Amino acid sequence: MKRLILLFFFSCFLGSNAQELALSNIGEDTLLSDTLMDNNSDESPSEFVKYLDGLNNKKLNKYLGKKGVAEKLVQRGNSYFNKMWYAEAARIFDIVLEKTDTKHTYEILSKAGDSHYYTGNLEKSYKWYNELYTLYEDEINTDTFFKYTQTLKGTGKYRRAAALTKILRQKRDEPLNELESLNTNTWKGATQVTIKNLDINSKYSDFSPMFHNDSDIVYASAKDSSILTTRRYRWTNQPFLDLYVSKKKNDDGDLLPPKKFSKKINTKYHEASSAFSPDQKTIYFTRNNYGKRLKRGKNGINHLKIYRSQNIDGQWTSAEELPFNSEDYSTGHPTVSPDGKKLYFVSDMPGGFGETDIYVVDILENGAFSEPKNLGRAINSDAKEMFPYVTENILYFSSNRPMGYGGLDVYKSDGSDETFAGAMNLGEPINSNRDDFSYIVDASSGKGYFASNRKGGKGDDDIYSFAYTPNLNAITGVVEDLASGEALPSATVLLLQENRMINETTVDEMGHYSFPNLNPTSNYMVVAKKEGYLNDSLAIQTADNKNIVVTQKLKAEIKQSAAEAIVKTFEPNNVYFNFDSYEITLSSAQELDKLITVLKSNKGLSLKIESHTDAIGSKAYNKYLSEKRAKSTKDYMVSQGIDPSRIISTSGFGEDRLLNNCGDSQSCPPGQHRLNRRSEFILIAE
Repeated sequence: MKRLILLFFFSCFLGSNAQELALSNIGEDTLLSDTLMDNNSDESPSEFVKYLDGLNNKKLNKYLGKKGVAEKLVQRGNSYFNKMWYAEAARIFDIVLEKTDTKHTYEILSKAGDSHYYTGNLEKSYKWYNELYTLYEDEINTDTFFKYTQTLKGTGKYRRAAALTKILRQKRDEPLNELESLNTNTWKGATQVTIKNLDINSKYSDFSPMFHNDSDIVYASAKDSSILTTRRYRWTNQPFLDLYVSKKKNDDGDLLPPKKFSKKINTKYHEASSAFSPDQKTIYFTRNNYGKRLKRGKNGINHLKIYRSQNIDGQWTSAEELPFNSEDYSTGHPTVSPDGKKLYFVSDMPGGFGETDIYVVDILENGAFSEPKNLGRAINSDAKEMFPYVTENILYFSSNRPMGYGGLDVYKSDGSDETFAGAMNLGEPINSNRDDFSYIVDASSGKGYFASNRKGGKGDDDIYSFAYTPNLNAITGVVEDLASGEALPSATVLLLQENRMINETTVDEMGHYSFPNLNPTSNYMVVAKKEGYLNDSLAIQTADNKNIVVTQKLKAEIKQSAAEAIVKTFEPNNVYFNFDSYEITLSSAQELDKLITVLKSNKGLSLKIESHTDAIGSKAYNKYLSEKRAKSTKDYMVSQGIDPSRIISTSGFGEDRLLNNCGDSQSCPPGQHRLNRRSEFILIAE
């Protein structure tokens, strides 16, 4: 995704890979710039790289062994990088770093990681960023560290991404409690979704679909449709983007083979991200800023602009640019409200909140526009907001804000006109650990399209269809007294998944409860409880869009004599925590339930909680983590009915009280480290 248009605005605007093309034409660092300035150069970077790749190992090593060759390759890689020819730069830096004795400096590793990051190769980008972090942890800047964590998530290393973020914040004396407010707010609707990769996708970047007329989809593609030599965009070494149109093949979202949209609109440069007026007679789209040749702003960057064309007698007119465009910043990714009165778009104009923000203008009756208005903090973050799409009462857009699934994620915000609520992540499977963007949906059918460069696609960015269907997955149950079989009204039932409580309800007078809109074929834990009874935990796996019916029978507590309430240490059995986590696991919850039963049966007992960590990580961070573990242990017990006043203290000792020799200088197997990630309890009799 970071190849094509995101680089520009396109870096931000057009697509994943296309994205990088788009509002920067192409560059995340120069956000919204164009790298076509060097198209007339006599140098052929692609041919040079092909020459190197064509050498066998013996000849390549002989070439690299010549005096001064490695240094010249570094200079060439730097030159390619500065011109934003990232595909060629990435290959040059790989050869230097992997096959020569050149010192792995901060600059080379950083540029190698960036080159692969901008061309969408997150695995290789992770390799160089990871080495950069290992060698130069104290020097790494915020922008590079953010891209490093994105590659961690993009390669499935979510826990490490979170752990490193915490460590970095602590090292820089940044507040750790802010992390708790960054948890992804994921939308859970009463539907489930199926997605499908489309046959129209090419080996290049295909993205930014848009509904047109009743049965057409217009989208952007870098597919090579020329019989003769095709001009290529050097950022990604792909052909330039054009708009294509394809008719719907069936109700399943499949599309027929496409054709180019219009010769009056497609040019030798980039066109992408289209939108249509309600009557389908006006098209808005994104294009490079050019006249007879590319135009550049004060900073030397070729920015993106939004253009408009009218359909008169079945023919599209020559496009005109919109009045709020600028030579000095980019505008793009237009979308039109259902009533045709507002145009939403993305820009990196001065005064925004992040790298690119979403703005809105009124479309006036005479075809003019109001002044652009920023949608504000409810929508825009410090990162990139891109690819808006508006239905009657919902704004959809993509963002790479923190705590997403990785890369760009699709978000939704309820509202109307210019007032929208806080955004919610659409979750999986719409979002993945790669870039997911340019989401459109037919609100009446629940069907639509989006683009992604997730693994398993046909090319760079691919277009996927999706369909929402009613979600019938549910757990319905009844809570009864074990001895009498009678219903237990007012009992509380908790729903847990992956050791986290995700819902809570109270049964009705007949003892019934229900948890609707669950995920299919997923594991849940249902915990039923009532004062005077022992808790009952039941592991349940949902089926494929079906309702699971269960019965839970609670056993009345047996009161113990006061003589049994003596001072003792409660030895932990499986009261352990996962690495770098303070969440209560299922097995720990079951063990804590035993302790809770003892406390409820002996009102004269009080409790001290002492929590610990392994020796991995810094002592200061482990002290913080152990304190969080002690607090989460207390919070769980209080949630199960223990009076907070009976918990005398909660203490975190970090790595100071290891149960074995697995200290900082010791190599231990994972199981030995796990023994130290624990909570201990001291019962005190009054």
